[in-house]
Formats: sequence, C-alpha cells, structure tokens
Amino acid sequence: MEKKSYNPYETAQLQFDNVADKLDLNQATRQLLRQPSREYHFTIPVKMDDGSTEVFNGYRIQHNDARGPAKGGIRFHPQETVDTIKALSMWMTWKCAVVDIPLGGGKGGVICDPHKLSLSEQERLCRGYVRQLSRNMGPISDVPAPDVMTNGQHMLWMMDEYETILGGHYPGAITGKPVGMGGSLGRTEATGYGVIFTLRETLKNLNIDITTSTASIQGFGNVAEYAARLYSRLGGKVVAVSSWDNKDKKSYTFRKLDGLDIQKMVDIKDSFGTIDKEKAKELGCEVLPGEEWIAQEVDILLPCALENQITPITFAKISDRVKVICEGANGPTTPDADELIKARNIYLIPDFLCNAGGVTCSYFEQIQCNMNYFWSKEEVMEKLDFKMTSAYHAVHNLAIEKGLYMREAAYVIAINRVVDAVKLRGWV
Repeated sequence: MEKKSYNPYETAQLQFDNVADKLDLNQATRQLLRQPSREYHFTIPVKMDDGSTEVFNGYRIQHNDARGPAKGGIRFHPQETVDTIKALSMWMTWKCAVVDIPLGGGKGGVICDPHKLSLSEQERLCRGYVRQLSRNMGPISDVPAPDVMTNGQHMLWMMDEYETILGGHYPGAITGKPVGMGGSLGRTEATGYGVIFTLRETLKNLNIDITTSTASIQGFGNVAEYAARLYSRLGGKVVAVSSWDNKDKKSYTFRKLDGLDIQKMVDIKDSFGTIDKEKAKELGCEVLPGEEWIAQEVDILLPCALENQITPITFAKISDRVKVICEGANGPTTPDADELIKARNIYLIPDFLCNAGGVTCSYFEQIQCNMNYFWSKEEVMEKLDFKMTSAYHAVHNLAIEKGLYMREAAYVIAINRVVDAVKLRGWV
C-alpha cells in the first residue's frame, strides 16, 4: 500500500472544520479561527565559530490571542516547516482554552540542526531570534517556551537578550527557564505527568485497575520519560518504549514483556533521548524495529513523539487488546485513522487535552514571575493535577452527554470558549 503524506496544518483545519459544522459557526468566525492572526518570517544571520556567517530562517506564528497573550514553544529542527508551526499554533489555542487558562496560541521555529552547532553558535542563534522578534513578543503579547530540541538554557539566553533590548527585568516574557532564574519547579515533569493524570482518570471511568494495566510508549524524550515514570509509580507496567537513534538515523523499540525498569532505561539514554542498544540488551530488552511500539499486546498506547504516527496503515497493527490511546504528542493521529479508532470503540484522550500539562505549568510560571514568589514543587503538582483532572472530566462528561468522540468533545469546549472571546471583543 502506498504511504500517504499528511500536512499537519490541513489536519488541524479539517479537525476545526468538522466541529465548526457541529457548532454551526458563521463564515466570519470560521475564517478568523481556521488561520493564524499573524505570521512572522525572518532571517537570522549567525557568526559561526570559524568566522563565517550562516543565515537561518526563523518563524513565529500567532494563531489567536482573544483569550490572552499567545503562548507556545520554539522548535529547532532541520525539517521544520511553516505549515507544522501553523498547525501547532492552532492546537495551542485550543489547548489553552480546553484547560481554561487565559492564554492564546502561538508557536515558533528555526530551520537548523542544533546537533551540528556549538553552544556558542546556539546562543548567538537564540539571541538573533529574539532580536528579530522583540517588537512582537513579551509578557503581554506572546510568550515563548522550549519545544523540540530547545531547553531552559536556550530560553534563558532569549530572555537575557529580550531584557537587554528593553532595558529591564521581564522574567514573564519567556517560560521554561531554569529554576532560580524565574523558572518553576515541576516544569520538567509537567507535560508527562499531565498525560498520566488524564490516563489515571480514564482508567477509573473504564473500571480498569492501573496496577494490572500495561502500556507501550512511542518516544523516550521528556514527555515519554516522565509519563513512563509516573505511570510506573502508580503501578502500571511499561512493556515497550521507542527511541530515535541519532547515529543510525532510525528508531528502535525496546521491549521487555515483564516490564521495563524506567530508571535503568533513563540511565542508558543520552541527552537527545537515544537509548544505548547494547546496554538495553544487557538489561534484558529485545531490540525491535521502531514502528513495533504500536503493535504490542497492551492495554494502553501512548504516542509521545511525532505527528502522523497513527494512520490507517499503522492502525492495522494495533492489537485488539488496546483499550486506550493517550496522545502525549501533538497531532499523532490522522483524521482518517480517527474514524477507525471510533469504529473500534477505543477510548482516545486527545492531544491538546492530554499534553496540556506543559502549557499549564508554563502559565503557573508566569504567575509566579508576576508575583515574584515561587511555589513548592508539591504545590505546583497539586494545582496541575487539579487543572488537568477538571479539564478531563469536563470533556469526558460532554462526550457522554452528547454522544461525541473525545476529540470532538474537547474541540467543542475549546472552540466555544474562543468563539465567546472573539464575540465579546466584537471581532465577529
């Protein structure tokens, strides 16, 4: 069968259009919300360590800010595309709305491979990005954060450049910063833990004992690692994780049928999430092709890596035993695969609800920066659990009440909140 390519922005628009039909939105509202409010495309000249200058392409998309400043990460990736950033900025709007935090949707990126840049070159790239965007970002307009292949150090360089340009302290201008420099405790774990908070509530609703459940996870980066940690701590058994091998330029699935020791797996991965194959074998793991994570005989699948991973082709590999798909990644399921998931009656926790723990904790970071008072990790996690659990139950209850697919129910809540905001502002 020929492999079909999927454009994430077209997927995001199709998902929106389907729910817009259900809500009978007028043409002006549809036109406003199915495309970004603003797009910034710019070049970033960077002086390289060898004295040469390389020019990088950077982007920032602000989808909608009716409910508050745009919010979303900055990605450094060699295959970054404008359409991917557009889709992600749109999903950020719905993500902030579904957990009911007063922020809008944004996303940014630079086409580059940070593996091939020295730290000093990465710093100059970060500062150059902010110089190009400083007039159109900040705590009251657009607040960036880390994303694919960016981290707290990158955010701190960006914040420092922003403060240098404006001549003052603006710690709330960027989130995901290191603790002690305006960062929040718990931010590292937040997205992965949020995934499991929604899964925990799902298993209760399905009368599944988490201590007898099994899971297979795609990915072993930040989201996957902390989801695996908390799921294991609650008594679940992770039988497989997948990992991208930067040397081999392909992914592998690591399986141990009696359950992986997550801490030991963390100990044998590098800073880019690559698991050492030989050391994994020493721990008793089978090393399988990367796509095998989806074919495991488990109760729960957690795609926590890339877009467009569950398609009609890969769906055919999913075991009849699977009862829950928990979308830790952004856009891991294609619209045509959604129809198959519905038909099989697999319970789906949609991405922009499931992985909203990260932006929720970023919102907490902004609050703490504004107060100049920082909470304990326990307080952060308690507030995060409450927010994620409340949002999950609102979506689940609407899905039951109206007979909706979970993704549709999440969209109905999120889109209604944004529509209310644009109407109250008099935009439509």
